[in-house]
Parts: sequence; structure tokens; C-alpha cells
Amino acid sequence: MKFTGWLDTGRVGSSLLQIALFVTSLLFFCGSSIVLSASYEGKPIPSRRLIAEGEHQYMMRCARCHGERGDGNGPLANILDPRPRDFTLGMYKFRTTTTGALPTDEDLFRTITRGIPGTEMPSWEGLPEQLRWAVLYYIKTFADDFKDPELDPYNSVITLPQKVTPSPESIAKGAVIYDKNKCGTCHGKTLRGDGRTNLKDDWEFPTRTPNLTQGWKFKGGKTPEDILYRVVTGMNGSAMPSYADSIKGADQWHLANYIASIAQGGFDQEKIFKASLVKRQIPLNADAELWKTAAATRIVMQGQTSIEPLWINNAVDVVNVRAIYNDSEIGLLLEWDDPVKDDVHYKNREVTRFKDSYVQAVGEIPREPGVFRDSIVVQFPIKAQMDRDVSVFRGDQNNPVNLWVWKTDFVSNAGITVQERNAWGIQFPDKAQHATEHQVRSTAEWKDGRWRVVMIRPLVTSDRYDVQFAKDRIIPISFNVWDGSNGEHNLIMGMSSWHLLYLDDPESDMFERMKKMLWFFGVSREFSFQ
Repeated sequence: MKFTGWLDTGRVGSSLLQIALFVTSLLFFCGSSIVLSASYEGKPIPSRRLIAEGEHQYMMRCARCHGERGDGNGPLANILDPRPRDFTLGMYKFRTTTTGALPTDEDLFRTITRGIPGTEMPSWEGLPEQLRWAVLYYIKTFADDFKDPELDPYNSVITLPQKVTPSPESIAKGAVIYDKNKCGTCHGKTLRGDGRTNLKDDWEFPTRTPNLTQGWKFKGGKTPEDILYRVVTGMNGSAMPSYADSIKGADQWHLANYIASIAQGGFDQEKIFKASLVKRQIPLNADAELWKTAAATRIVMQGQTSIEPLWINNAVDVVNVRAIYNDSEIGLLLEWDDPVKDDVHYKNREVTRFKDSYVQAVGEIPREPGVFRDSIVVQFPIKAQMDRDVSVFRGDQNNPVNLWVWKTDFVSNAGITVQERNAWGIQFPDKAQHATEHQVRSTAEWKDGRWRVVMIRPLVTSDRYDVQFAKDRIIPISFNVWDGSNGEHNLIMGMSSWHLLYLDDPESDMFERMKKMLWFFGVSREFSFQ
């Protein structure tokens, strides 16, 4: 990815990457919106001809992940987390049937149509319904259980209790039920997934507890009804059991309403955001009221796929950024969810040789707590003109970048907690500035599954390798982030594209003019999460 004027461009690195990008392109080609209520044209009767068409569609669209035999061992399976479903077992998570039962045809059709947010399984809503049914019928041929009349899933469909409309009273009751049933043991007190860290699925693959505040990633849907089904049916093959025996009647709706109230909804990824002008001293305390006056901008992070080894299983999806400045300094408050505080780093555990271009999801790197540190980097082009072509991956010889590097385990003898560095391209090692040139002050706190890091620096410095800030100026900015317990270190990380940070001048219309210009060129919003 590059910052070219105000546009981003991509780079293709290997044949395997091209395959993965093709899968991603299908996501956008076929549509990625989530269908929250099913309204189908009509369920066709299975026939040999329909199943044969389903086989053709499956081999063309599904086999690269799920495998030609439906066993979850497609050519991309080893790099995907979670691993593709093994259809031969007849074990499915998203159902309206009791624990351990097969899904109904409508359950499968709903999953194919919606996709599974937070995974590489795209929505196939853009595929004609007849073809979706055809694929469904073909997928069922992989598991003999579907042929057994005694296992007919329609005999196991659950009946939901009378619906309870969300209300403050219902949500409050749901919070009590959440605590009473010890849901926080896994999902955490604040529902950020910062409870248990040693979970595995039925195939002994490590799994992470879902962050229930990120509603756009709810795999089975984010409405109270969707959530209620997960609570009552459980998720076959996972560490999520059914609570049908311990939570009854209206309490099921109360819990679902509570979780739905906590889950953050969709958002648009803005390309340009403001640093607000303030008249007071910028606080190092992230809890200070002054930070609340600045709007938070969500910066989407993606796996690092520019330089091998390539990584698509980054743990941190979003970094929230607040920016303020006064007549002498600029400050950034960076916040992101991370279930584990990783504050040690064992260099001898770093992995430098890999089996392929992509890092495998399991077994190739230590994805466990206590091995690698957490870290975040803020990156600026030193020459921050809008017409420059600057690589988002450490710049290049003609366009160096200024890096503000924060690591959980780094504090210099002089008490410096953010190291200022410069880079001239990924082919050259980046270089730390002299200790006397480190001017970024910082504090950091991890609490309840969330990091908050404050960075403050003078607007203008005497160092020619520093980015310089000024009122009414637009500065390109990007971010890199590492989650140590996810095995991330060195090039195995999450990264953003270039964004634009505008130092707001209340007397200027620059911000609105730039938003209109970006809208005109179709890049004002980079992503839309529903």
C-alpha cells in the first residue's frame, strides 16, 4: 500500500497472495452486507441436476478453503484462523437446533447468505438463491448424518420463549444474569474477551474468546434473536456450551438484550480526521476530561501482506485515535482492545524461517501469552506534502518516515518510553534517533482488556528527520500494532493504510474542502462495517 496524493494503491507479492486476494475480491464482488432477516424466493426440491450444479459452484468458489473433499483442508486452510469448517463431520455452530444436532437447511442457507463476519467466509448474498441452495445440498453430501432419518434436524428445532423487547430494565437484568452465570470467566468483566486465554476447540486448535463489544464481528448475527440462539443452542465444536438448562424463559432474552446493548454497531472508516485545537496543557492522563472533547476516529488494521512473511490473522482490528493540539504541542490518545497484557519479549523465540509466503495460523509461531511484547508504532512521512508518493511500509530512500515506537517492555535509562526512529525503506534497518532528540512523552495503561497510550510531542523541533506540525496543515499518518499473545513480532503485525490528520483551524474551511475532494474521488471512506 502507498500514499499517492490522497489515494492508496496495493502491491501483490506472491502467487499465494494472488489467490488470497482473489478470495477477498469475491467478498466484495458478491456483497458483504449481513442479512438480518431471511426472505427467500423459495426452497427448491433437491435433485441430481441441482446437486451437480452445487458441486460445480462449490469447486469454483469454496474448495480453495474447505477442500475438494469438504474436509476443511483446502490449499488456503493452513493460513486461515479460524480454520475452514470440516463438512464431513456434520458439526455446525450456527443453528436453530439443540446442542449436538444437525442444522436445518434454512440454517445453512442463512450462513451461506450472510457469511461469517470476522473470518474469511464471505457473504454469498450476491449469488442467485437457486445456486446457494444448490451449494447447500452438495455440502450436505459430505456428511452421512444428513441421510439418517433419526438425526432429522427438524425434530430438534428449538422454540424461543416469548420475546422481551430491549429496555433499560431488561438490559439491567441481563447484566445480572451475565455475572450470575459466570460468562465473564471467558468473555471478561467488560465483555472484551479478556477472560480465559487457553481455550481450544474440539480439534485441539487454539481459539480466542470473542470480543462481545465488537458487534460487527458477531459470527452468527448481532440482533438479540441471533444472540439468544447462540446462548440456547451453544456452538458445536467450540468452547461455547448451551445454557438452555441454566438460563430459562425471559432470562434468555434479558441476557441477549444485554449483550446486544454492549455490542458496538457498524461504522465507516474515515480517511481524514481532526486534531482539535485546545487552549489548555495536553494531559498525559488518558482519563483527563480534555481527551473526551476530541472525537475518536476508528482506524482499521489489516494483516501485513506487503513483505514476506505475510500475515492475515492480525488480532487488533481497530485502533481508536483521538488527537488534540495547542500552541506548542500535539497529543495522540491511542486505544485498542487486547485481551492479554504482554510485557515481556524473548528474542530467542522469534521466528525467522517459514514454510511458505504466508505464516501458518497454527504451529509456526508461538501464539500464546508470555512470549512476545505488545507494541504500537505511529508513522509520518518526514516530507508530508500531499503530492508525494510514500510507501506505507517504512517509506523509501527518497521519502523517509518518522516513527514513534512504543513497546510494553521498553524504558530507556533516561526514562524514555517512546523511541523515535527513522526509516528509509524496508530493505534498510530503521535507525533510532540520538537520545537527546527523543522528545515524545508518553504514558500507557492496560485495564480490562484494553490498552490506552498517550503520546505528546512539540509541534516543531530542530531535528530535520522529525515530522513538523502546524495549524491548518494536513499530515499523512499510519499505524502498526502487535499483539504479543497472538504471536505477532517483527513483520508479523497489523497495519493501517495512510490516513490524513488535519490540525484544525476554526477559521479555515480546509477540512470540509478536503472531505469533499476525497468524496469526489471516492476515498473519503475506506471501509464500511455493518
